[in-house]
Amino acid sequence: MTVRGLVVAGAAAAVLLSAACKREKEPVAATTSPMADSADQVMFGARAILTDKGLMRAELFGDTAYFFDDNTRIELRNVKTNFFTTEGAQNAVLTSKEGTYRTQGAMEARDDVVVVSTDGRRLVTPQLKFDQGRNEISSDSAFVLTEPGRRVAGVGFVSDPNMNNIRILKTTSGSTGRVTIPGQ
Repeated sequence: MTVRGLVVAGAAAAVLLSAACKREKEPVAATTSPMADSADQVMFGARAILTDKGLMRAELFGDTAYFFDDNTRIELRNVKTNFFTTEGAQNAVLTSKEGTYRTQGAMEARDDVVVVSTDGRRLVTPQLKFDQGRNEISSDSAFVLTEPGRRVAGVGFVSDPNMNNIRILKTTSGSTGRVTIPGQ
């Protein structure tokens, strides 16, 4: 065999060896929630109306809902809750990455919780609870409340869902526009 023949034979062997060594990629496994395995039922595009004494207080949405404990506890993903006044007008919207709704009338939102009122107040917190019977939101976590001309940061609050009547448990910082104190 000539030198040229050896080179060609060597190149051909290298190509065949290379092709034999290539492995096909394993298919990527879809990520699923471990909750889906233990849930009583799973629902996509879930919607619930939260009422108190026949009055609609909130409308709860989740892109995925996992039902547990004989369907009395619902774990939700990508949560949106519309809050309503006693006259039925929407007054605030809550969004969060996850939450829990208990059919006894309590909801908890977790992970990037944001509440925005129709008149421009915005509250950001990692965790928030909604008491359906009292029609109030609360948290013992850190929060930031902003509205036109004012910003308040603190730890813990209790409020109506549209944040008109808010009781701050501990203020850590705040700022406001100009304040005029009347003469004495």
